[in-house]
Amino acid sequence: MAARTAVASRTGTEPQQSHGRGFWIALAAPGIIWMIVLFIVPFYVVLAIAMGQLNRLFESPIPVWNPLNWSSSNVINVWHDLVGATSFAGPIVIRTIIYVAIASLISLVIAYPAAYFVARFAGRRKGLFLILLIAPFWISYMMRMLAWVDLLQINGYVNKTLSSLHLISQPINWLGGYPVTVILGLVYGYIPYLILVLYAGLDRIDPALIEAGRDLGLSRTRTFLRVTLPLSRQTILTGMLITVLPMIGDYYTNQLMSGAANTSMIGNLIQGQLGTPGLQGQGAVLSLILLLVLLIPMIYYVVATNRSSREAI
Repeated sequence: MAARTAVASRTGTEPQQSHGRGFWIALAAPGIIWMIVLFIVPFYVVLAIAMGQLNRLFESPIPVWNPLNWSSSNVINVWHDLVGATSFAGPIVIRTIIYVAIASLISLVIAYPAAYFVARFAGRRKGLFLILLIAPFWISYMMRMLAWVDLLQINGYVNKTLSSLHLISQPINWLGGYPVTVILGLVYGYIPYLILVLYAGLDRIDPALIEAGRDLGLSRTRTFLRVTLPLSRQTILTGMLITVLPMIGDYYTNQLMSGAANTSMIGNLIQGQLGTPGLQGQGAVLSLILLLVLLIPMIYYVVATNRSSREAI
């Protein structure tokens, strides 16, 4: 041991290892500080409000910072709102799941062929198509939704077009609480993210694998089903995760495209409770429950990614 220490001291191994460790710690420090300040601290504030008390005089929440003094009254109230006899939040949660499931499926049906075309058949115009795909990101989400609000008004171009084609006899109030309007609004708002993720994954597939499938006698359809689709499974999972997670917590799309109670989603419920005196604690509990629900697909994604990485090795 003494000889090994002497050799290490002569060769300078220990100082180099210490220097390397310090370099990586310094490199990770800004990210760690960022996570603590902008995630862990706000998360604990929400938790303190959710498990805190209510000032009956001013109808304002009182955060309780000591976990030993936490109260479960807000959790009990939210639980009754979700599954109790007087439940009103349960249907909203179910509606949110249905809306997100339909919107994500429509997004995948539209985005996958578009990304596949750009990755496989765009050729020299691939850069042009990529610019067209990225172009929606140059306009803010709010402006894009407001543009659709203008198009879907009673005297908007959508009704004028349908009337000119004799598909409707009178204008339709698309912004008056139609679920299809909200679902298509979610699709329009989040499909660019899905297209870019799918394109990035499909473009990395080795063309030699596809050509090998064709050389083995597979048709184009069977090559796609047997080669391309399985190889893009992880890409589809990544794109759906990036798309579904913000859809579930979205409240702005429904607020602009409908605003009706019959189309409200879980994000609208949380927003309403956080803005209502006396209900901020319950809104904080709902936010935490939503976070826990979103952790399930995130954990599944991490496990699936690790599994696919091990299989690739």
